[in-house]
Amino acid sequence: MLLAIDIGNTHTVIGVYEGETLAADWRLASVTHRTADENWLTIKSFCLDARIDPARISAVGISSVVPDLTFVYEHLARKHFHVEPLTVSGALDLGMRIQYHDPSAVGADRLCNAVAGFARYGGPLIIIDFGTATTYDVLSAQGDYLGGVITLGLESMASELHRRAAKLPRVELRFPPQAIGQDTVASMQSGIMLGTVDALEGMIARIRSELGAQARVIATGGLARVVAQHTKSIERVEPSLVLDGIRLICTRAGKT
Repeated sequence: MLLAIDIGNTHTVIGVYEGETLAADWRLASVTHRTADENWLTIKSFCLDARIDPARISAVGISSVVPDLTFVYEHLARKHFHVEPLTVSGALDLGMRIQYHDPSAVGADRLCNAVAGFARYGGPLIIIDFGTATTYDVLSAQGDYLGGVITLGLESMASELHRRAAKLPRVELRFPPQAIGQDTVASMQSGIMLGTVDALEGMIARIRSELGAQARVIATGGLARVVAQHTKSIERVEPSLVLDGIRLICTRAGKT
């Protein structure tokens, strides 16, 4: 069995694979002050609750954008699972050419999305990940990683509006009934939610124009389903795309 760990700025998603099947997955806060032993107890509890024997886990794959937590989970893998973890980076053989000027600068989660997305859908492909940042990753018809777009995520936009403007409240991330808000909360929700959809549709059109191809569009991340219900531009939602990418990369590296 494979333990796949996706460490994001806000949340860490953990999944256990039995072969190609995602047997169970969990989401917890990305807290940097927890030790490897504390995280081990949490993972062990999750596994036992799902009737998974942690002793059956024979490989650990890690995608991380938080260096401090990368070290913690690598230490956890060595101490409690007695395996050398595979940590995803642009330096690995991913089976695709990375056309970023500096391949090591591409986030591990974006690489995992690209590997899993192309394996499932082929190319050309646009992958939108709704996380702390909203990212767009673009793949050619041949599976080359061409680059992409990074912008503020929905939660980040809401937090920044509240933080930087004294009279603007925290708001729930839901779609308003109309674009013209008739109170402050509805006005903010319109700008955040409907503004994100309009920006998304415009960005997809720009990317397709630059590619000269009608690339497919898939989405992942915590708020992907919410946004996908309000635009026809997103064709499919894949909640476990990063975890699937970790699994595929580990398989290619001979870890599973």
